[in-house]
Amino acid sequence: MWAYFLRRLLYAVPILFGVSLVVFSLFHLVGGDPATLLLGKHATAERVAMVRAELGLDRPMYVQFGDYLREVVTFDFGKSYTTREDIRDKISHGIWPTLWLSVPAFFLTAILSLSIALVVAYFRGTIIDRAAVIFFVLLMSLPSLAYILFGQYILAAYKGWFPISGYGASFQEKVYYLSLPVLISIFLNLGSDIRFFRNSIIEEINQDYVRTARAKGLNESLVYLKHVLKNSMIPVITYVVIQIPYLVLGSLLLESFFSIPGIGGMTVEAVNNSDFPVLKAMTTVISVLYILTTILTDVFYRMVDPRMSFGKRG
Repeated sequence: MWAYFLRRLLYAVPILFGVSLVVFSLFHLVGGDPATLLLGKHATAERVAMVRAELGLDRPMYVQFGDYLREVVTFDFGKSYTTREDIRDKISHGIWPTLWLSVPAFFLTAILSLSIALVVAYFRGTIIDRAAVIFFVLLMSLPSLAYILFGQYILAAYKGWFPISGYGASFQEKVYYLSLPVLISIFLNLGSDIRFFRNSIIEEINQDYVRTARAKGLNESLVYLKHVLKNSMIPVITYVVIQIPYLVLGSLLLESFFSIPGIGGMTVEAVNNSDFPVLKAMTTVISVLYILTTILTDVFYRMVDPRMSFGKRG
């Protein structure tokens, strides 16, 4: 197992190098001159040259790329162009509000989706199943802004059940201010998650081993929970784990509308200000998270089905 992990980590090195090359090329070769973007189109050539020298943009591209690789390895991306604040400090300050919002929403969505999908799949082909599918397709069809505006204007402003926006200091204040964003986040993902889980479960129900278990006289509930649920977990785990990187940036709109000082709002601000170091840092973080979650997915595969061999999956 440890040999497998070491091999996968070694495979991740060229992948991360390729991602770094693509990110560097996009920001430095396609994204335009950061100095000009920062100063505006009316800046003098002398002022632009001075800022380029200050930011290290006047050096050869291979030197800048080497510096970027060092930043990726050390996770030290320097300072923000606009605020001159250390980027590691910005991320460390912003990650906690983001996690306070996204982690509860992530786990509650996964638990609710899987539970509802089990019930809907159990009543497959009935009016309950058809009505549920129609309802969750409607949930998927609504845009994110519709949920946010409904929550803020109806549930918060009109009904007064929730605060419109904000982020508290104490635990009680966080629960108070984040209840509505978490609720909206759950409904944003509930429809697509339930449809995927339902299809995965129904696909397992139609397998030969399920018919064999029924032919042996096993109770339907036992077949459903012991055999079908266990074997449908592999696609479910893949779907859930691959969403982990979105815990960082998945709540971008919610943070912006609800004034939550998290990573999402910081990224929006960096886009608006052409703050390339912050954007490069966040892109790198997301890339690393995807690589780690891919390895984590294989670990969960092994936990669900011990017959799967690490040696054959490298």
